Order: sequence, then C-alpha cells, then structure tokens
Amino acid sequence: MTPESLATAGLLLEQTGPVATITLDRPQVRNAQTPAMWRALAELGAGLPEETRVVVVRGAGHSFSAGLDRSMLDPAGAPEGVETVADLLTMGDEQMSATIDEYQQGFTFLRDPRFISIAAVQGYAVGAGFQLALACDLRVVADDAQLCMKESALGLVPDLTGTKPLVESVGYARALEICVTARMVGAAEAVDIGLALAAVPADELDASVADLVGALTAPMPGAVTETKALLLGAAQRDLDEQRRLEREAQVRRFREVARLMTGQ
Repeated sequence: MTPESLATAGLLLEQTGPVATITLDRPQVRNAQTPAMWRALAELGAGLPEETRVVVVRGAGHSFSAGLDRSMLDPAGAPEGVETVADLLTMGDEQMSATIDEYQQGFTFLRDPRFISIAAVQGYAVGAGFQLALACDLRVVADDAQLCMKESALGLVPDLTGTKPLVESVGYARALEICVTARMVGAAEAVDIGLALAAVPADELDASVADLVGALTAPMPGAVTETKALLLGAAQRDLDEQRRLEREAQVRRFREVARLMTGQ
C-alpha cells in the first residue's frame, strides 16, 4: 500500500530494517477503528517485506485505540460511499459472516510465524482496540493503560479474533468475566493476570518496547520463527505430535547453523 492510501485509512507504516512499526493515526478520535482501517491492516500485513522480524503496533497520541468509531454504527453518520459496520445489517447471514471474516484478517496477520508482534499500549484499548492488542504475540502497557472488551455493553460479542488469545492469556473464567462485565482492566492487573508482559511509566513505553525489540532480533531469524511456530499450536497438540515437530524443527536448525559455520 502507498503511504497515501494508508493515511486515508488512518494508518502509518515505518519499516526500519527488520522492524515494522504500524501506527494507528487518528489521535483526534483516540484512534477509533473503521472497516477501511481493518481492510488496510489486512493488505498491509500481506505485503510486509520478507525480512520483517518484529512488528510493533501502537497508537498515535495518548491512546492505543478507543475501539470502533461509533459513527460506523450509523449509516447516516458517514459520508456517501464510506463502508460502515451498519452496512452489515443490509446483508444476508452468509454475506455478513464473509464480510466479518475479511475484517478479521486485519488482525490475524499479526500471528504469522515469520515475525513476532508487539502491542505498545498507552491509554485506552477498548473493544476492537483491545482485540488488536490481543492479536499481537506480546503486550507492553503504559501504567495509564485501560483495557476493556466493550462489545457486551452494545449487545454484541467480540468478533475480531480476541476471544481465543484472551482465554489463552487469562483462562476461561477470567476471560468470561472480563468480556461479559465489560469492565476496565488496569495496567497493574493486566500484568498480574498475564495479559501484559510489563507495565511501565508512559514516558518510558517507547524505550521499553525498543529494548524488547532489540532482544527479539538478537537471535538468528530462523530460530525465532521455528520457536514461535512450535509454541503457537502447542496447546492443541498431544505430546507425541509436539515432540515430532520439535525434532523436525531442530533438524532444520542444526542444518542451517552448520551451513553458516562452514560458509556453504
């Protein structure tokens, strides 16, 4: 995508060597999200350079993302020709489901084993914002962070891929309570229950994420990719299957390390 088309969708992309930084750039509305943004995220993710090893997702200004832009719920509130969430109500069930699937792809690319994704969360991460943070492998939050799965308060369910990583992070009971009550989870609690790696002062968030990026890019790329692939599916596999995949991955690693050592 061009910088202009990304900007139209409310996004910025900065590629510095192996690190891609995606910024939600609608600070005037606390980086509220739209269908156009979700589609742009999916396209952006599909086009990341092969050498990308870390993807950082952040929000411009003082919030990560306040969730869905509420104007997207009112078909009369958006300019003509602009896709809104309200458009879903004009569709049949199959078309509605297919359209939501397209939106979800703006989140699922962050789980690609080719790279590790980090959400740098400051301020509000609500609804779609919380789910975007959950789509990332790792989360570092500022001490002012407030996380909330707001969908139930609107009579809806989380549908942007957030339910699975939430359960994997905090367990079924806590995930159910967070989703159904739609309460705010503060930074300290997020760390305590496994939603975030660390909570740091807001003015130290960028530096903390930069340190983490440095640590993640230090190992050989193939070792990181293979490790992420092994861990991603570990909970769904039995021990024998996981052992087999570990062996196969290790054979590939030994072969690559040997090639590098011998210069072949």
